[in-house]
Amino acid sequence: MIRNSPSTTRRRLLQRAVGGLAGILAIRRAPAFSETAAKKLVMAHIVAPPESSAVAFVEMAGAVNKQGSSGLEIEFHAGTLLTKELEVINAVKSGNIAIGDPGGAAATVFPEMGVFLVPYLVKSYDQAYKIFNGAIGDRLDRQFQDKYKLKVLCFYDYGFRHFWNNRRPIAAPKDLRGLKLRVQPAKVFADTINGLGGVAVPMAWGEVIPAAQQGVIDGADLPIVNILALKAYEVSKYCSMTYHNYGPTALVINLDIWNGLAPAQQNLLLDASRTAQERIRRLTESVDTVEKAKELLEPKGMTVNTADVEAFQKIAQEKVWPAYQKEYSEIWDEIVATKV
Repeated sequence: MIRNSPSTTRRRLLQRAVGGLAGILAIRRAPAFSETAAKKLVMAHIVAPPESSAVAFVEMAGAVNKQGSSGLEIEFHAGTLLTKELEVINAVKSGNIAIGDPGGAAATVFPEMGVFLVPYLVKSYDQAYKIFNGAIGDRLDRQFQDKYKLKVLCFYDYGFRHFWNNRRPIAAPKDLRGLKLRVQPAKVFADTINGLGGVAVPMAWGEVIPAAQQGVIDGADLPIVNILALKAYEVSKYCSMTYHNYGPTALVINLDIWNGLAPAQQNLLLDASRTAQERIRRLTESVDTVEKAKELLEPKGMTVNTADVEAFQKIAQEKVWPAYQKEYSEIWDEIVATKV
């Protein structure tokens, strides 16, 4: 049996100690992503592709998931996990899911956004983008964090709304008289339809198609991108290009979950969300013209008509604007002052 000398033993102990220290230092020098255990973020959206935001969110989830070293994985559910706007937002607030959006019901869950839905107040896409990617959008993000414990990842929109119905083309305000039109539960939507001359019928989206089939409603309003994606053309004969409401909404994440992410992970989500925002905007704008609407909808059996937008705008200013201008007096002037 060979015995080690005291000096040999000391050298081996020192080598082990140095090796252990090197391992510790290597761990400490590892990239921030690798220190974070993989975290699954469940994300819900009420409509599946080809709806514009669903398309963009599928791409967003894929982009994040390709960043294998990030420690993040987005599990995206479109039209399957939760099927009502309020269910999605309540689940995000409670932390049962991480990310979601209220779809077209933004003003219902975030009353602060109701002002943007006042008919004809937001006049163009460029004006809207400047509003939501600027100081007003930043302020809303802070308010949502403080009040709802939700962090805004991005604001996006479904475009401008147009009327669809089974009774007649809507070319002038008088054509709305007597028409029963579905609206989102938010008050501003009902005030818009009633103010312009129609009969507002508040209703969740899941009930709309059966209600139109059964004659409970005559129609509703949607942006062109959603008339296509939600197949409203199957229960409607006419699409009238009135551009009466701009429809902003927001993709949000539970604030506690957000605060639990590493800074690099937060930046990854923000970058992916901004890319999704731009994608949605391109898809939405690309179909929101009379010419494109005719090209896409008339082969499906709808008749697309132009409308006297100035006449509708005049009535909105007289009958709808005064109450909302008073309610949102501070931000109202800021919106009007936003020029492009």
